[in-house]
Amino acid sequence: MTQDDIRALLGSDASVHIQIAGPGDGSPEIAWGDTFFHVRDKDGEPRKMPFTTIVTKDYTGFDSESDLNRGGLYRLNIETGREEFEALFGFKPNELENHRDRFDCAALNRLFPHPLYGPSGWVSIINPDAELVPTVEALLRHSLERARRRIAG
Repeated sequence: MTQDDIRALLGSDASVHIQIAGPGDGSPEIAWGDTFFHVRDKDGEPRKMPFTTIVTKDYTGFDSESDLNRGGLYRLNIETGREEFEALFGFKPNELENHRDRFDCAALNRLFPHPLYGPSGWVSIINPDAELVPTVEALLRHSLERARRRIAG
């Protein structure tokens, strides 16, 4: 599964705004090249917080546990919520610190709690391959539906 595959899947939904961060869009330079998926509100404006992101590099001093600077890698980050997170990993997001040693946040094609936002129900996977496409697609649909429900109130 490529970054373009993910963009195409989510971009086929008119409620999704895709931002590939770059010069002139107000994003910090460290984020340039990374992709942010936002759901649009009733006026068609993208919500502030993304429901899914793709990062292509380490954010030195902030987020480097996945060692993305090895080259040719991306990490897909998906907001799943508490219940789905617990179904995936067998513990609540706020219990992550007690289980962190179970996960290699630099492993390819393995779901793991997001290194920083896991306690908020975010999960990650680096370079998912064909074997995990059905799981990743289901998680992306779930995340999009959660984002839509937040807008609907």
